[in-house]
Order: sequence, then C-alpha cells, then structure tokens
Amino acid sequence: MINGKKVIALIPARGGSKSVPKKNITLLGNKPLIAWSIDVAKASNFIDEIIVSTDCSEIANVATKLGARVQVRPNELAGDTSLVIDTIRYVISSMSRELKEEDYLLLLEPTCPLRSVQDVEGCIKMIESKDLDSVATFKEADLNPHRAWKIESDEPINFIDGVIPWLPRQKLPQAYQLNGAVYITKVGAINEETLGLVVGKSGAIIMPKDRSIDIDDLTDFIIAETLLKKRIEKEGH
Repeated sequence: MINGKKVIALIPARGGSKSVPKKNITLLGNKPLIAWSIDVAKASNFIDEIIVSTDCSEIANVATKLGARVQVRPNELAGDTSLVIDTIRYVISSMSRELKEEDYLLLLEPTCPLRSVQDVEGCIKMIESKDLDSVATFKEADLNPHRAWKIESDEPINFIDGVIPWLPRQKLPQAYQLNGAVYITKVGAINEETLGLVVGKSGAIIMPKDRSIDIDDLTDFIIAETLLKKRIEKEGH
C-alpha cells in the first residue's frame, strides 16, 4: 500500500509454452522461473497481495507454496493469441469489491526474472508521486529504428523515410523499447477499450540490459544463468 492505495501484483502464467514446455516452472538458478517474480513482489513494502493467474495446476501448486494467491484463468484467456490486457480486465472485474479506481495493478511477467525490487518500487513511487495513470520499464532499443529496413519486391527500403542508417551510433537519436519487466496502471485507467498497458498520462523507468532479459527460449535461459552467476560473483566480492 502507498498513501492508502492498494498495490496488487499480478503475475500471468499460462501453462502452454511451445518454445520451452512448462517454461514458467522451469528451474533458473535452482528455483522455478515464476519464483523470481513472486519473490521480488514479496520483497516490496508496497505490495498488498500477489496474484498468479494461471490455467495450469502445476503452476498453481508452485505459486501457492511460494505464498501467492492463485486465480484460475478461463481457457479463452490462456491461448497462444490471448492478450494480457484481457487477463488484467478479468482480474480487476473479479476483484471489483476489493479494489477502488485509485488503487494500482502491478504486472510482473514471469519471463523477466532479473528485475530488482528497486525497479519495482521505482515504478510504484513514480506513478504515485507524479499522479500518473501508468508507468512501465524500458531498456535501450536493441535496434535503433533509424537502422531498420523493410523489403518490398526484393528491394531494401528505409523503414523510416528520409533517415540516414549509416550514421555512427553516437549520432543517432536515443531509442528505447519496453522490456516487459514492470508495468503499473491505475485501476480506473483500464476499461473495455484499453489495448495496452502504457495508458493515459504515463511515465518511464529505464533499466539496464543485464536486468532486462525476457526469457522466450532455451538460449535465453542460458543467458539468464550466465548473468545470475556474474551477479553472484559480483555480490560475493
């Protein structure tokens, strides 16, 4: 809770994953992937409740043991093409008696395990102190849009008209992308027409790349393990 407003952490974790079967409970650093998101939420002094939305009994069992409240997700919200905003609307609707419009819904994707509690609380403090509708975390863009191309009839064309893709990186405008680690939105800012999580008057928290990994496949697991080992070695010294 912050200034009398509830902060509900939502961790969406469906069971289906084609890239890595049972990805959300695959071990990373000797604990299930989803545990990283639950643990960082538990470490925050502002979060009132942690909800794991899932359609999988195995994930539900792991989440319950870790101290999260499990909400069973309807099948229509658990498909490959399901949108997370629909799950958010479902959770808010199911908690309508518990939440007020000025309360906050904090989304923590389980595939972003290396975020810190400081990243999470930075978003919470910003949305409250600046009276915003939403805050999200970003990282420096993997590809500057000035260097993006489209190919039409085998011909490469600048994705953005008039840009010079050959300029050195230092002369390109800074570009950022969402890293998927933390989203926080005022409950009252989400309605049936809401398409994304950067809504209304919004703010941004910039995270370093080593905390911004978003796990999609086995290669990402290997990278995350390497980053974890480096973090442990650094903290050990």
